Amino acid sequence: MSQPNKALAVLSGVALLSGLLAACGSGSSNNAGNASSTSSASSAPSSASASQPASGSASPSSGASASEEPKEKVTISLLSDNSQDGVATAKALIDAFEAKYPNIKVEQETRPQGSEGDNFVKTRLATGDMNDVFFYNSGSLMQALNPEQNLLDMTNEPFQANVLDSFKSTVTLNGKVYGAPVGSTMGGGWFYNKKIYAQLGLSVPKTWAELMDNNKKIKDAGMTAMIGTYKDTWTSQLIVLADYFNVQAQDPTFAADYTANKAKYATTPAALRSFQKQEETVGYYNKDYLAATYDAGLKMLAEGKGAHYPMLSNAVSALLQNNPDQIGDIGFFAQPGDSPDQNGLTVWMPGAAYIYKNSPHLEEAKKFVDFVASTEGTAVMAKVSQPSGPYVIKGATLPDDTPQVIKDMLPYFETSGMTAPALEFLSPVKGPSLEQITVEVGSGKRKAADAAALYDQDVKKQAQQLGLAGW
Repeated sequence: MSQPNKALAVLSGVALLSGLLAACGSGSSNNAGNASSTSSASSAPSSASASQPASGSASPSSGASASEEPKEKVTISLLSDNSQDGVATAKALIDAFEAKYPNIKVEQETRPQGSEGDNFVKTRLATGDMNDVFFYNSGSLMQALNPEQNLLDMTNEPFQANVLDSFKSTVTLNGKVYGAPVGSTMGGGWFYNKKIYAQLGLSVPKTWAELMDNNKKIKDAGMTAMIGTYKDTWTSQLIVLADYFNVQAQDPTFAADYTANKAKYATTPAALRSFQKQEETVGYYNKDYLAATYDAGLKMLAEGKGAHYPMLSNAVSALLQNNPDQIGDIGFFAQPGDSPDQNGLTVWMPGAAYIYKNSPHLEEAKKFVDFVASTEGTAVMAKVSQPSGPYVIKGATLPDDTPQVIKDMLPYFETSGMTAPALEFLSPVKGPSLEQITVEVGSGKRKAADAAALYDQDVKKQAQQLGLAGW
C-alpha cells in the first residue's frame, strides 16, 4: 500500500492517514511514518509535517548563543516538502531562527511529496547539489540515502541529549545518529467512545482479553462494538500494524531478523498473534463495515454509534474539523498485548532534519538543526501545526488546547520502555498486499495462519526488489 502522498494529507483529513498506511514509500517532509510525508502505516513513516508543541523556553541544548553567531552574514539553504503544513512549519522555524541569529539567513526551497520527492532528494545527493539542511523521512527511507557517504554524523551533538532514544533508533545506522526530530509523533491504537464506556461501566483495557471482553459486553448491550471501514482498505491494517509494540516486547530482535529473512510472520508466535487478534474481532463490526468509509467511521465514533475504532491518532485532526463538539467524548488507548505488564504504544515517528555532509556551512547548519530540536523550536512549530501525539524532545510539552484524546498518549511516553517505533521505521520490508489480506481476515474470509503465510510470500517479492541480503 504504498501511497506516500496520502500520508501528509492525512494531517488534514483522510488522505494523510491512508498515505501513512499506504506504503513504505516515499518521503515528504517530516512526520510520523517515517515521519515524513510518505510513509505507510506499516512501513515508513509517517507524518511529514514538523509540528511540535512544546514549552516556550529553549532547551539546554538549543544551540550556541547569539554571541557565537558568525560576524559576517552567512546564508544556508533548507529543503522541505511542498505540503501546506510542511511549508508553513519550515517558514515558522526560519523566521524564529533568524530573529535569534540575525547573521544567519536561511533560504527555503521545497520539493514534491511522495516517490517524486524521494527521487528528488536522492538525485540531489548523487549530484552533490543538496541543500545544507533538509527535512525528510526517518526510518528505513533514511537508510536508503547512504547516510555514511551523504549525511553529517550528529551522534555527539549536544541536542541529542534531549532526544528520546526511541526516536534516535529511527535515524541511526551502524551506531551513528544522523538526524534530529521534526514534528510530533502519531500513535497506532484504539479510539473509544467514553459515553458508551461510562454507560456500561467499562474500564480501559490493559490486555487483549480485557478488550475482547469489553467488545462482548458492548455487543450484548445491542451496540456496535467495533467500527470497520473496509471500503477504505488501508484502514483494515491497523490492528496488525498497531500490534508491533507487543511483537517487539516478546521478540526484541524481530525487526532485524525479519529484514534479514531470518524471521517470518507465520512462524514467529508473537508476530502471528497480530493476525490472530484481527481474526478474533470477526463478528463485532458494524453491519456495513465492508462499504463504510474512513469519514463515516469517524462520524460513527463521534456520535456514539460505535464504541471502538482502531486507527492512527492523527485522525484527531478530522474529528476536530467535523465533530468539534464531540471531541471530548473520545479517548485513546494502545493496542493491548496478552500481559498487563507489557502495555505499550506503537508509535509512528516524526521525520527528521539532516545536514548534507559536504555543506560549506556546517557550523551554521548545526545551529539551525539544534534550534529545530529544542523546546523553543517545538513551541514555534506548535503555533502552526496541530500535534498528532507527544514530542520526542525532553521537556517539550503539548499546547494547552491540545484535545485530551491526544494527551491520553502521554503516559506511554512518560514511562520508560512503553513505546516502540512502528515496524516500518525499523525495517524496509513491507508487502504491498497487506491491506487486501487484512480485509480478508477481518471479514472472516481467511484464517490468521493462512494470512500470515500469504503475507510472508508478499514481502519476499518486495525484499528481493530492494536487493536485501538473505532474500
